Amino acid sequence: MKVAVSYLKSNRSKEETLSLLNKSQTDFVHVDLMDGIFVPENNLDLEETIQLLKDCQKPLDIHLMVEDPLKILSKLASLKPAYITIHVEISNVQECLLEIKKYHIGCGLAINPETKEDALYPYLDFIDQILVMSVHPGKGGQTFIPDTVEKLKSLSTLKKEKNLSFLISVDGGINKETISLVKDYVDMVVSGSFVCMHDEYDAQINLLK
Repeated sequence: MKVAVSYLKSNRSKEETLSLLNKSQTDFVHVDLMDGIFVPENNLDLEETIQLLKDCQKPLDIHLMVEDPLKILSKLASLKPAYITIHVEISNVQECLLEIKKYHIGCGLAINPETKEDALYPYLDFIDQILVMSVHPGKGGQTFIPDTVEKLKSLSTLKKEKNLSFLISVDGGINKETISLVKDYVDMVVSGSFVCMHDEYDAQINLLK
């Protein structure tokens, strides 16, 4: 199982947090970008983000909590991320997925806690990652929503039955207690404050692994 670490909530500066993550055993740096429309929070300063991440030594896993990703995909593509994930709840999903593929970047599709997993089904042939939100998107440090487990079970079964190759990832409230609820059904977990509010990043990452 892979671990992606989000630097959204940390007790250090973004620069120091990323420096520590570069030296850590995390598999990916998870980048949460929000537009203030799809979610109330807004941190969508693309120039700052690109400057911050352009020398990152870990593969980037970018999660767009934005209403219209098309406006920013070309700029983000310059970072050569491993994945760019958009939300199934937006209006132009197919168009965005095709645009991401144009840059030879892995396509991810995220799903909010209130959304049923069958909303993903029309896009299964297009995507390389499913990101299941186990908290309400936008804020770090929230508590894991238990209903997520059934959604992950269902997607894991579907993946096996149809012999599909996308990664199943889960994001929100992942820590040393909740990892046991999801580890049998996912290929990757996203963790933020559990790692970045701690002094020893690798100790926390290894607890998850």
